[in-house]
Amino acid sequence: MKQTSVVDDVTRAAVELFASQGYANTSVQQVVEAAGVTKGALYHYFQSKDDLLFGIYERLLSLQTEHLTAIVERGAPTAETLRAVCVDVVETSVDHLLEGTVFFRSAHMLSAPRQQEVTQRRRAYHDTFAGLIEAGQAEGLYRTDVPVAVLVAHFFSDLHYLSHWYKPEGPEDKTVLANQLTDLFLVSISAASAGSAAPVRPHAAAAVEG
Repeated sequence: MKQTSVVDDVTRAAVELFASQGYANTSVQQVVEAAGVTKGALYHYFQSKDDLLFGIYERLLSLQTEHLTAIVERGAPTAETLRAVCVDVVETSVDHLLEGTVFFRSAHMLSAPRQQEVTQRRRAYHDTFAGLIEAGQAEGLYRTDVPVAVLVAHFFSDLHYLSHWYKPEGPEDKTVLANQLTDLFLVSISAASAGSAAPVRPHAAAAVEG
């Protein structure tokens, strides 16, 4: 059996089991039985159930990071780049809705080293995203009265709870949804939306994790 097949089969089985009965209630034995592989095959690619949960999210995050890098490297104007990134992260989150759902429900059960690794990986993505907003601020496109960290959190908070309110079989597909959320976000951070709000003290941003 090919490596990609084993990894894909195990990951798919784990996602379905974690989603249906919970991470804590799923055993490695159940995963291997559902995947149709041996424990030895699973442990060849995943050191533990903890490693498996991390791998589920790591694959999605790696995909989104690759897309982010490719979009940024196109060298398009800032507004166009940020819009493309926003649309992409929503669409890929919908494409992997179950994986994201499983992870955000169970991330607190990861070992401390894995939680730290996830935080570092997510922060790297968020830093690039924040950099686009900062570039837009320098160009006079986006508001500066709210800390960038808050603007970033505002966008990604919708994605973290996507499974609570979005149904792929509903009337609006992922592209429509991606453009709707992106439009709402970009309007909310536009320089014109700042109005007469009082400037926020620079150190206030420290209270929000990037």
